[in-house]
Amino acid sequence: MNPHTQELLVWGDFACYSRPELKVERFSYPLPPPSTVRGVFEAIYAKPKEFRWQVECVEVLAAPSYIALRRNEVKEKASVAAVEQWARGQKVPEPIWADGDRDLLGSDEKGRTQRQTMALRNVRYRLHAGIRPWPGFERQLPALEAQFRRRAEAGKCFYQPYLGCREFVAYFELAQAGGSQPVPWTADLGLMLYDVFDLSRPGKGDDSPAISLFRASVGNGVMRVPRYEDAAVIKLPGGAI
Repeated sequence: MNPHTQELLVWGDFACYSRPELKVERFSYPLPPPSTVRGVFEAIYAKPKEFRWQVECVEVLAAPSYIALRRNEVKEKASVAAVEQWARGQKVPEPIWADGDRDLLGSDEKGRTQRQTMALRNVRYRLHAGIRPWPGFERQLPALEAQFRRRAEAGKCFYQPYLGCREFVAYFELAQAGGSQPVPWTADLGLMLYDVFDLSRPGKGDDSPAISLFRASVGNGVMRVPRYEDAAVIKLPGGAI
């Protein structure tokens, strides 16, 4: 059984797909990389033990338009161990303080930092991806595709999909035939992040990063995405970038 391409119409007020090579300031790719597209589909429907999503292409329906934002970001991150202890009722989590005095923070150093963000505004895409069942689940493909379409048509999701940063909400609906055409935009984008996980096997919660890249280009508003197993996808050793 061959998988069918599933199409989503996705839009939002803002988006920021941070380039991983820029460590401090955020500067967005002009359109979502495959990892972001995969995340949108997984927010609607995912069964990691049974299948994965293979991104096929991105159609840009609104020309990229940048906006400069200055955002406060906290310096710390909640540890996985602390969240697990809280979930089991073993320990009350310590808050991450963004601001406060010496008595509260223990020092005069603030818990936040201001960062410049070059984000996109008023974005609109048609995203194409297909379900790829893991070995042993191939016969479930029609049922998996039908379940995804039911959820997407009803606007259901496990969590609100987002466009790069969680505060940049992604709105979605199933794409209909005869919709808007891609913008007349052609560009060579060079190396783009493909994904941060190993998509050749079902993942686990404690998996180490597995960075992959590909040479991205846009032709008449469409970015084609190679399959993860293709030679066009560059897998970096050790997850480094």
